[in-house]
Amino acid sequence: MNGSAANRSASGLVFALLSAATFGISGPLGKSLLESGWTPGAVVGARITLAALVMVAPALWMMRGQWGRLRAAVGLMAAYGAVAIALCQFFYFNAVARMSPPVALMLEYLAPIMIVGWLWLRTRRRPGALTVAGTAVAMLGLVLVLDLLTGATVDPIGVLWGAAAAVCLAVYFVLTARSDGVLPPFVTVAGGMVFGAATIGVLAVVGLLPVSATFGSVELMGGEVSWLVPVLGITLIAAVAAYVFGIVAGQRLGSKVASFVSLTEVLFSVVASWLMIGDVPGPVQFLGGGLIVAGVIMVRMDELRAPAEQSVPDTAPEALPAADLEVRGLGSELTTGALPIVERPA
Repeated sequence: MNGSAANRSASGLVFALLSAATFGISGPLGKSLLESGWTPGAVVGARITLAALVMVAPALWMMRGQWGRLRAAVGLMAAYGAVAIALCQFFYFNAVARMSPPVALMLEYLAPIMIVGWLWLRTRRRPGALTVAGTAVAMLGLVLVLDLLTGATVDPIGVLWGAAAAVCLAVYFVLTARSDGVLPPFVTVAGGMVFGAATIGVLAVVGLLPVSATFGSVELMGGEVSWLVPVLGITLIAAVAAYVFGIVAGQRLGSKVASFVSLTEVLFSVVASWLMIGDVPGPVQFLGGGLIVAGVIMVRMDELRAPAEQSVPDTAPEALPAADLEVRGLGSELTTGALPIVERPA
C-alpha cells in the first residue's frame, strides 16, 4: 500500500469513527427531550425537518442539470424517507422513552438477524454454519440485554418499539441493495429527509402521531440547558454531520470496513448516555450487547466468505451512505442469500 492509499484509509477510519460517535449521541439527546415533555413524534419531526432544511439546498445544487435522474428516484427516496428515516427513528425514540438508549440501540441492531430469518423462509435455503451460529449468539445476547435470566421487569411495549425499529432498519438494508448508483448518497439522504419530514407531518395532521413539545430547560450533562441545545445537537451533529461522515468513510474505506466500524456506535451510545444523562446499562446487559454485536459480526463474516462471483468489487459506488452493495438488487440478494452491510440510519 502506497503512502496516499494509507493516508486515505487512515482518514477513512477517522471519519467512520466520527460517524459512529455522532450517531451514538442521538439516543441520549433525544432522551433528554423526552424526559422534559417532548413526544417521540416531536423529537423525530424536529430532527428530520431541520436536517432536511440544511441538506436540501446542497443536494439540489449537486443535481443541477440532472432533474430527470432525480425524478426517476422519487419512489426510492419516498420509501427510504418514510420507512428507513421517519418510522425507524419514531420507533427507536419510542423505545428510548421506555428504556436505556443503548439497550434500544442493541435491539435495533438485531435487524441483520431478522433478514437472515426472512431470507431463509423466502428462499428455503439454509444459511451458512457461521450465520446460524451468529444468530444463536445474538439471540442469547438479546435474552441478556432484556435481563430475562434475573427475573427483572421488562417493559414489553419498549421491546416492541425496539423490534419495530429493527424491522424498519431491515427494510432500509433491502432498499440500499436496490439503490446502487441511482443517486449520489448525499442527495438520497437529503431526499429521504424531505419525504421523512412529510411523513411525520401527515401522520401528525391526521391525528395518528401525537406531537407536543416544551420550550424550557432540559437536563443534560448534569445541569440544565436550553431545549435548543439537544435539538440542534440531534439535528446538526447526530443527523447531518453523522450522515456526511458516514458517506466519506464509505468512500475511503470501502463499505465493508466502514460498516464493521459502525458497530462501535453501541459503545459510543453507552458512553454518551453515561456522560449526558447518567443512564448506563447493567453488567448483564453489557454482556448481552457484546453478544449481539458478536453475532452480527459472525453473520457478516459468513457473508464476506461467499464465493467471489456472487459479489461485486468493493468500490464505494454512489449509493446510500456507507452501504455495502455486494448485491446489485433484491433479486440477486434473494438468490445468493447475501445481506447488504449497512450503517445504521438513525
